[in-house]
Amino acid sequence: MRAPPHSPSHYKRSMSVANKPDHYDGSDIQVLEGLEAVRKRPGMYIGSTGPRGLHHLVYEVVDNSVDEALAGYCDEIGVWIHPDNSITVEDNGRGIPVDKHPKEKIPTVEVVLTILHAGGKFGGEGYKVSGGLHGVGVSVVNALSTRVEVNVKRDGKEYAIAFDHGKTCEKLHEVGTAKHTGTKTTFWPDPAIFTETTVYDYDTLASRFREMAFLNKGLKIVLHDERVTDADGKPRTETFQYAGGIVDFVKFLNEGKETLNKPIYFEAENADGTVEVAMQWSTSYSTNSVMAFANNINTHEGGTHLDGFKQAVTRSINEYARSKGILKEKDSNLSGDDTREGLAAIISVKLHDPQFEGQTKTKLGNTEIRPLVQNAVAQGLGEYLEENPTPAKRIIGKATQALKAREAARKAREMTRRKGVLDSFALPGKLADCSSKNPSESEIFIVEGDSAGGSAKQARDRKTQAILPLRGKILNVERAGLHRSLSSETISSLITAIGTNIGDDFDADQARYHRIIIMTDADVDGAHIRCLLLTFFYRYMPELINRGYIYIAQPPIFGLKKKNSRSPKIERYIYDESALSATLAEYDDPNRFDVQRYKGLGEMDPDQLWETTMEPATRTLLQVNIDDAAEAERVVSELMGDLVEPRKEFIQKHARDVRFLDI
Repeated sequence: MRAPPHSPSHYKRSMSVANKPDHYDGSDIQVLEGLEAVRKRPGMYIGSTGPRGLHHLVYEVVDNSVDEALAGYCDEIGVWIHPDNSITVEDNGRGIPVDKHPKEKIPTVEVVLTILHAGGKFGGEGYKVSGGLHGVGVSVVNALSTRVEVNVKRDGKEYAIAFDHGKTCEKLHEVGTAKHTGTKTTFWPDPAIFTETTVYDYDTLASRFREMAFLNKGLKIVLHDERVTDADGKPRTETFQYAGGIVDFVKFLNEGKETLNKPIYFEAENADGTVEVAMQWSTSYSTNSVMAFANNINTHEGGTHLDGFKQAVTRSINEYARSKGILKEKDSNLSGDDTREGLAAIISVKLHDPQFEGQTKTKLGNTEIRPLVQNAVAQGLGEYLEENPTPAKRIIGKATQALKAREAARKAREMTRRKGVLDSFALPGKLADCSSKNPSESEIFIVEGDSAGGSAKQARDRKTQAILPLRGKILNVERAGLHRSLSSETISSLITAIGTNIGDDFDADQARYHRIIIMTDADVDGAHIRCLLLTFFYRYMPELINRGYIYIAQPPIFGLKKKNSRSPKIERYIYDESALSATLAEYDDPNRFDVQRYKGLGEMDPDQLWETTMEPATRTLLQVNIDDAAEAERVVSELMGDLVEPRKEFIQKHARDVRFLDI
């Protein structure tokens, strides 16, 4: 057993270590040269070495091309995913300078790719506005690639240079003449760094470039995927270009929703930068569709520009409602959440010297941008409401509706709390809780029906696994709204069991379990319940998804059992319909087996349920995450909202992709 930190033996051991003749002087301080620091700690520069970091490499190179577009020198960017998952990005900008750098005495393009914190962003007249930190990003890409090739067209000539693991392996040389200008960069991500995967996801890149094209009116971004070709051998290609800019972005977010007004657009500029805002309300209950960008970078965590926007919207709507007598003297003010319910908005700021919190740039810290956004929104929205009384009335009506719902939800929460104080045991009666009080090792299985719940209760590890069987109908919260949802026994049991509360009182740190596992039957009803639960978490507890707490269990669909065997033993479990025939083909005589189809979890005995779905060592869990917030918002609204038409269109569009439909 290890000695406690303050025991005599601990001190003795510490002393003996201290008395060793080890030295500690200048020779012990390691200096990482060039790009070594990036290879040692890649996560510091690109966030992670998983899929997110891998895609971040592409964004860094594309950001540099977009900087050229912002400066007014580039209007087309091409991106190619090659069959070996290398990437080429080409633009028609000015081309990275190739002349000798006055300080480093090597070609400037080599400086940009091999020296951290070298670029046109840090002073001079190169860029007034920049998103990608021109130089930081691309040198990081170079450091984390096995090879990088750069071709530059400028001054009527074409030049080439190449790098190996961040070091120059082919010096800059002239390769021919050029009529146009621009930069072409090809890189091969290093599998020694990106150990999880080096395969690019088309949809992830497409959604990012769509976003970029929305934010830069008129900019054309063409994505080519050479891994997928048509009958003529041409690669899959998609073009992103939007003449309406962020107004088109808002329309995209509200696709399939019933809107209350035409998109509102306004912009403002001062010495500190520019701001563009587009906004439109719909009948949706969502408050997740407000997105803020700084120099084209999606600031997921918000920042000063988003704070300024929120304050101005809340104040403008309250002032208008008071001046028109819609809000009476005795009425309380509309809250920020009330005014933003059903609002889709894009705030895009462009500023000279953005101060991001962290290298991955998820929160903007520039204080000077807050009043610019605030004044622009207050003036723009105030004028719109005065000049358009009919949509203004609808917008205020929506906000006052949200206020009433919030009040009803508050009363419902207070009732729940009161019950909790009065009862000796405040948790829902159906919950079979685990004995551990440590959330990081605790998990809860949300199970449909009492029969599956019974099997799960018998199967579980009582120390760390809790079971909550759901009884009764689960409300579609997308249509019902918060106040109705809270009156549902099923939803309130779920909220109470998880422990985070909801609405204004939501606190993710209070979660009683760090794994919330949805365990439903492998049939249509099970899939429906799963969708309803995911809609609930997405709408009212999105932070739990962001933290990676929500999972989906993967129970087997089939079990193979020997024919005429008295033993109930299952020889093999199969989790995927498409794998059934392949699995049977592995056996010399497939006819020796009966195939058992598990229509529901209740058909498995506790031992089988434990072995296949609940035992941490053998089970498969799918972690739920949101890669693309705009797309998630759109799909949830389309599929779970009130309007039938968009849902019908979605089903018709994707009908061909359906396999093994269980009717």
